[in-house]
Amino acid sequence: MKNIIRICAFLSLFIPATVFAAGGGVKLQTANIDTADIKSLQNGARIYVNYCLGCHSLKVMRFNRFIDELDLTKEEIEQNLMFVGNKIYDYLNNAIPNEDAVGWFGVVPPDLTLTARSRGSDWLYSYLLSFYADTDRPTGVNNLIFKDVGMPHVLWELQGMQDLVDGKLVLRQGTGSMNQTEYEDTVRNLVNFMTYAAEPVKNERIRLGYWVIGFLLILLVMSYLLKKEYWRDVH
Repeated sequence: MKNIIRICAFLSLFIPATVFAAGGGVKLQTANIDTADIKSLQNGARIYVNYCLGCHSLKVMRFNRFIDELDLTKEEIEQNLMFVGNKIYDYLNNAIPNEDAVGWFGVVPPDLTLTARSRGSDWLYSYLLSFYADTDRPTGVNNLIFKDVGMPHVLWELQGMQDLVDGKLVLRQGTGSMNQTEYEDTVRNLVNFMTYAAEPVKNERIRLGYWVIGFLLILLVMSYLLKKEYWRDVH
């Protein structure tokens, strides 16, 4: 019996965390992101600094990383991503004082550096698509994925406002500046950027991994041929 329990516990390590992330039986939508898509990352960075950075920092990310990793020039970063007198080597810190944040939201908004790794990209994508109007909440909105969320729907001007009708989200037509497809693409870009920011070296690690595997395969072939040559003389 103990062995069965150990085996089940071991196998549970391989079950994706996103299977349980939504809670309440809400099925997560698939983000379909690609952190190698530089254009998507550039758009995601723009959305983040315009709509998220006011409250949520990325404390281990510096602006200058975008030069090499997002293919942006220093001038493009300063013009499009830096608005409060930042320097190119500064971290992406929020602009709201902690005491003001506590007064407005009751808590300091968390740093989002590792959110994509802890929650998963599908969870983030589904969360940002699942706000709906709720007059009982202080912010006027609630969320299917994160019940009684304290965060306002900062992207409502883009998406518009949704209502929860018989357990389903219904968009109020004409309340957003984007159609549904455009908004989903915008959220996908934002989630893609947050996933990149959670592990900026991932693409380089994967690229290097191919070279390492290739080297080991070549070494394997050479070792095999050397072994055959050596044992030919022995026999």
